[in-house]
Amino acid sequence: MTPPSTENRRPDVDAELVQRAAKGEARAFELLFIKYQRRVERLIGRMVRDVDLVPDIAQETFIRAYRALPQFRGDAQFYTWLYRIAVNTAKKHLMDLKRDPTVTLTALHSSEDDETSANEPEQSMLTADSATPEAILASKEIALAVNEAMDALPEELRQAITLREIEGLSYDDIAQALDCPIGTVRSRIFRAREAISARIKPMLNRQAGKRW
Repeated sequence: MTPPSTENRRPDVDAELVQRAAKGEARAFELLFIKYQRRVERLIGRMVRDVDLVPDIAQETFIRAYRALPQFRGDAQFYTWLYRIAVNTAKKHLMDLKRDPTVTLTALHSSEDDETSANEPEQSMLTADSATPEAILASKEIALAVNEAMDALPEELRQAITLREIEGLSYDDIAQALDCPIGTVRSRIFRAREAISARIKPMLNRQAGKRW
């Protein structure tokens, strides 16, 4: 049986802070900002190409969230609600600037906190036995291939796979964050995984056939 995760304990703490912030307590919202700032910035960083835009988009996300607090009813977890605002805010900036979202290699391989990278299984296959220069190079090549595969995904697939594999959200939370049925979420994640697998499998097969 899977032990209860810390995610299950977050809503109660967040709900109290949200209630206090909605009543005008600045410190309560500051605590929410401190708690989620870096996660929101990482999420935005996987959607936009220009890293210089990330802080501004994150700031606008929190401003929008603060203004919308009176409308937050607790039907969704706060961080899911906040992620949805972040996604919509980033999409708005991309539309305004006529830029296409992408996943940057730096953001994809962020090792901060407990975020799970979609390409960790492939990397571990190459680094578990040795750390030779050849193995490190192979790992970097596969990491780049994963990044390129995600970059090539349609926006809706990229958002879903990022929230699932990197942010670690549940299917229910992703459905709420993206405002779509859970069946749609499952379909998008399946299609994204298939596309990424098809892109990197030939490279994995080549690497497996090499003898260092």
